[in-house]
Amino acid sequence: MTEAPAFDASNTPFESIGGEPAVRTLVDAFYDRMDTAPEAADIRAMHPDDLTESRDKLFKFLCGWLGGPQYYMAQYGHPRLRMRHAPFAIDESARDAWLSCMTYAMDAQSIDGALRAFLDQRFTHVADFMRNR
Repeated sequence: MTEAPAFDASNTPFESIGGEPAVRTLVDAFYDRMDTAPEAADIRAMHPDDLTESRDKLFKFLCGWLGGPQYYMAQYGHPRLRMRHAPFAIDESARDAWLSCMTYAMDAQSIDGALRAFLDQRFTHVADFMRNR
């Protein structure tokens, strides 16, 4: 794996994480963890048996959310995250399970330093925002 550029004002988080290949790796590690971790069973049950489309949508979303290509917007329009997640009971436990899987994925990619602090804060904010119970 090539080293990602430093995270600073001259690079987007997308560039700093390593672009599309790194986002894909992050998403795969996230869903691999969610698919196998007992503590993620409740959030896993909110997803279809085949995670292919879920992986693709999260990849497209994260690319744009991190400051890269807006693949999700181009294909699906505005993310409207709360509306799209409204059918699912997302409580503190679900939020914590989601964050645990994302933490695992970031650890697996050795994301650290200022980029890690930024992503930890942003992922926590989004996960809290998704709570509807």
